[in-house]
Amino acid sequence: QVQLVESGGGLVQAGGSLRLSCAASGRTFSNYAMGWFRQAPGKERESVAAIRWSGDSTYYADPVKGRFTISTDNAKNTVNLQMNSLKPEDTAVYYCAAGDILSKWPRHYDYWGQGTQVTVSS
Repeated sequence: QVQLVESGGGLVQAGGSLRLSCAASGRTFSNYAMGWFRQAPGKERESVAAIRWSGDSTYYADPVKGRFTISTDNAKNTVNLQMNSLKPEDTAVYYCAAGDILSKWPRHYDYWGQGTQVTVSS
């Protein structure tokens, strides 16, 4: 049974940093792409960043380029999202997802975590 469990969310002031982690279990993910998405109240779920598990290919949404970094840790079977220079507009529930192809579209991901809340105060 595939499980994706996010952690690391919380409340931070604007300009601060948070590091999200997604622990993956239940199958071999070496051929998978892993994505981070977010959803703010009243808005659609949107892509934040994605990475092939091998780490050789990444994608970043324009609003987070230069501020967020996605990475994989094969030893711990985790996918991490380092978020720096956070802004109030980054406030959302952040979800980890796994799929066959590296994509910005939620429909391309088969497995999802339960989400973790990130709140950035001004």
